[in-house]
Parts: sequence; structure tokens; C-alpha cells
Amino acid sequence: MRRAEDDGSVLLLTLGYAMLALALIFVSICATDLYISQKRLDAIADAAALAGADGFTLAVDGETARADLTDQGVRDQAEELLAALPAAVTLESASSPDGHSSRVTVAIMWSPPLVSLFVSDAVRLEATGTSRTALR
Repeated sequence: MRRAEDDGSVLLLTLGYAMLALALIFVSICATDLYISQKRLDAIADAAALAGADGFTLAVDGETARADLTDQGVRDQAEELLAALPAAVTLESASSPDGHSSRVTVAIMWSPPLVSLFVSDAVRLEATGTSRTALR
């Protein structure tokens, strides 16, 4: 025999679990998109640092040659690469800390693909790439 006070309790539990499942799906989608965006930004920073390492000037001392990097040379090469990209990436810094390597930092503002109460509206992502010249 069924009791009257048990009517409808399964429906409430089902609705609660369905809402929880939707929230987890939304958060998972946003977390995956954030992870992929960070990995793309890492690749862009590495590419910009590699391009920056091509901004060297060749110096010859007797029979030895060396590649000298300047901050302006690294910045020019990194800006040229970022201008060719379709993404709106901001060049935060581009420098040559030791004259033989280039260090480039880029940033973007990430927005979640789905509107959710559990994920913030915008997150600033930043990545730094470093590359060294072959001649030292």
C-alpha cells in the first residue's frame, strides 16, 4: 500500500539531479575551452619567441660569428608575427634578457562559450615563451 505523503518526491529528486548534471556539463565545457585556449596561447607565445630569436644581428670577430639579439629586434619580429594572426593577442613584453635568447609574453581575455552562474565572465590568460639563438 502506498502512502499519500510520498507522491511527487521522485520527481523532485529527478529534477534536482538533472539540474546538477546540467551544471556539471556547463562547467566541464567551460573548463575544456579554457584549457584549450591556454594551450593555444602557449603555442602563440612559443612561436613569437622563436620569431623574436630571428631578429638577431650577426657579429663576426675574426673567424667566429655570433648572433646578438636586442630588445627592439625581438619586439619587431614578435609584433610582425602577431599581426599576421587572426586572434586578438596582446603583446605584453618582448625582450632579450641576455643578448642570446628572446622572451615574449602574450595575453588574451578569455570568455566562456556558455553562460553559466558557476563560471566568471572573463579571465585574463597569459603565456611566456623563450627561445635561444643557435650562434653564441
